[in-house]
Amino acid sequence: MTLQEAVDLALKQNPDYLLARLDEQKARQAIREANAPFVTRIAVGSGLAKGNGFPLSIEGSAPSIMQAYASRYIYNRAQSFRVKEAGEMAHAAGQSTSAKSEEIAYQVAANYLDFERATRALVSASRQVEMLVRMEGLVEERVKAGREIPLELTRARVQTARARTQLGSLRSNAELLEETLRSDLALGDQVRLAPVETQLPSQTPLPPSEDAAVADALGNSKEIRRLEAIHRAKRYQLDAEKAARYPHVDLVAQYALLGRYNNYEDFFKTFQRHNGQLGASIQVPILNGGLVAARMAQVGTEIAQANLRLAAARSGIALETRRLYSEVRQGEQARDLARLELDLARETLSVTLAKFDEGRVPLSEVEQARVTEAQKWEAFYDAQTTTDKARLNLLRQTGTLIAALR
Repeated sequence: MTLQEAVDLALKQNPDYLLARLDEQKARQAIREANAPFVTRIAVGSGLAKGNGFPLSIEGSAPSIMQAYASRYIYNRAQSFRVKEAGEMAHAAGQSTSAKSEEIAYQVAANYLDFERATRALVSASRQVEMLVRMEGLVEERVKAGREIPLELTRARVQTARARTQLGSLRSNAELLEETLRSDLALGDQVRLAPVETQLPSQTPLPPSEDAAVADALGNSKEIRRLEAIHRAKRYQLDAEKAARYPHVDLVAQYALLGRYNNYEDFFKTFQRHNGQLGASIQVPILNGGLVAARMAQVGTEIAQANLRLAAARSGIALETRRLYSEVRQGEQARDLARLELDLARETLSVTLAKFDEGRVPLSEVEQARVTEAQKWEAFYDAQTTTDKARLNLLRQTGTLIAALR
């Protein structure tokens, strides 16, 4: 599985991402719920009852064989603002989902790189163990031939045992990282993963400067957009609380089919079975100023809090972006240094092997040169992985990670 395939699969079935999508859908359904009173609602039922004497009411309606009731908001300024508030909260949920997708993409990509690094280290350690086993055999032959002292054989055996111990540790680490990646991708234990070596992280373009990175991060930040949407929602909530002082008008309609067995003809001058009415319910608030003022004060406090969170988010994102940009540059310098040290170790090994063929250096020096080269390879791989993860983290911060990985 390639890095791109892993990220694409995570954005389809990662549990955390799917939960964020469900939260977004729930927020969008809240818009329909807030808008529902403006849609005509019709209820049909019955108020069947057998009475004695004067016809009494059942839940405010005369006993009837069948009755229907319809209503809807015609003018309700407060509810209109609540619809807009729900829309902004749904927008905020959408931004949370987008932020979660970037977070999941980085998490999977970082775990993938660690898994690739562990797999590569495991292969290298296996080759080193094979080499040390061969070297141990050569030392044993030289000891038997009297060309090496027994101490060298003991030293070779220690080196082999140390390498085997390290190999076991690396195998356990690789298995743990594979299990972590399977969990990120929501794959079962029966699936075995093998990474494909990738150069994509080191090839992805970065912002040309630190200031450009900060500008991209602030412009593409899903967190800032989420907080801005919440701030707008709070403003609509404040408008809704203010609008509680305004009158609201509802459309009402009612129909009832009455029965003769309820003594209507005995107590009323006229009687008809089919009855209906259509009109408007108008309510004008009179003495609710104290309640409205208290709610407005509460929402005003929440708006002030939202402003502080928004300002803190902008400052924090700018600072974090500068830190990540510096981390990438430092990582690249460390990687370049590790590469130079690796080149030096490889050249040193070549020279040492040439001297060994001429009989000018002992086998232990060759062994040490090989170990040093293996260590420098490991250091280079570590520096490369650290740099790649830092680049991906910077792309996540600037909101361009998913686009860069596709």
